[in-house]
Amino acid sequence: MKNIDWKSLGFSYMDANCHIRYVWKDGKWDAGELVQSPYMPIHIAATALHYGQAAFEGLKAFCRKDGQVSLFRPAENAKRMAATARRTCMAEVPEAMFVDACQRVVKANLEFVPPYGTGGSMYVRPLLFGSGAQIGVAPADEYTFLVLVTPVGAYYKGGLQAVKAIVLDDYDRAAPLGTGHIKVAGNYAVSLYPHLQAKHAGYPVELYLDAREHKWIEEFATSNFLAVTKDGTYVTVKSGSILPSITNLSLREIAQDLGIPVEVRPIAFDEVTTFAEVAACGTAVVITPVCQIERAGQVYKTGPETGCGPVLERLYKAVQGIQYGELPDTHGWNVEVK
Repeated sequence: MKNIDWKSLGFSYMDANCHIRYVWKDGKWDAGELVQSPYMPIHIAATALHYGQAAFEGLKAFCRKDGQVSLFRPAENAKRMAATARRTCMAEVPEAMFVDACQRVVKANLEFVPPYGTGGSMYVRPLLFGSGAQIGVAPADEYTFLVLVTPVGAYYKGGLQAVKAIVLDDYDRAAPLGTGHIKVAGNYAVSLYPHLQAKHAGYPVELYLDAREHKWIEEFATSNFLAVTKDGTYVTVKSGSILPSITNLSLREIAQDLGIPVEVRPIAFDEVTTFAEVAACGTAVVITPVCQIERAGQVYKTGPETGCGPVLERLYKAVQGIQYGELPDTHGWNVEVK
């Protein structure tokens, strides 16, 4: 094992002991195997390479305060991957197999789980793709499901930090009735170019509006949009073309536990200056506060310029508290790796 400096870990890939790999053929999945090599052979006519039959998920395993390692809400990721598989005509991974695969691979790489108190976690990346050969535009006859793991550090070192976002009206993330609601790999390919443009302009994240009117907020490049109104209501987007975020789902449930009103509804871009707090939310960071959004040269103030607003900070600490075993897991979201 490598001598890992846990405190200096970022969000990047590091080889672990192994990944776990399953193959679907003739209508059934095999038993799966732990594979040491981070490389794999693939047929040159695999549908993943030609027709984009590929989907992925992202979740984390945490070393809790009691020393136990647990996965955070893996069943929700399994359900979302199954929805993506159905829409892209891939073999579905049964929920029990998905969760077991995550447990098996984390257990085989326990020494790569950052210790409690370092602020780190183990990032778990399930991947499903068409590995069977197909030249015609049609689904594959073979699929590969694998789960890789890598240790990652605390995204925010020294507390939550607000970022600036930008709307790039020349680009859309997803169309109505398209694939924005599933986690297909191609959704991320089309966002790479505008994301680089945003970064070159000095903005870490870009915000997408609806493709039909460019009036309604959809989501950030890799994260859902959420806001807190001035009267303390948690508001997030209702749309058929955004990815249903498990982090957003968790934050909404915690907000309700804390007595914070929750609204899921269409949000017009014109509303952004009426909110007290705005953020992006996702697995990697939980919450990213957004202090301003630029669109067509106009800057819209959306929250505190530094740090994080009080409601978002409270929700962030609640999620992290449950994940690290510092707060009671009343919903049973932590799945132990035994």
